[in-house]
Amino acid sequence: MNQILRTFLAEDNGQDLIEYTLLMAFVALASAALFIGAGGSINSIWTTSNTQLANAATSAS
Repeated sequence: MNQILRTFLAEDNGQDLIEYTLLMAFVALASAALFIGAGGSINSIWTTSNTQLANAATSAS
């Protein structure tokens, strides 16, 4: 039993896969946070643009 446990702890075959998976998960979470944070700014810009276009259309009429 001790030999099996030592062999299991000494193996590192899947280590690279786990590291790349964790790195990819971090990148995905950072991207999601970035898009969520940028959503408010984009909404504000869109609202301001619509208001200015509506005012311009009213003034032109």
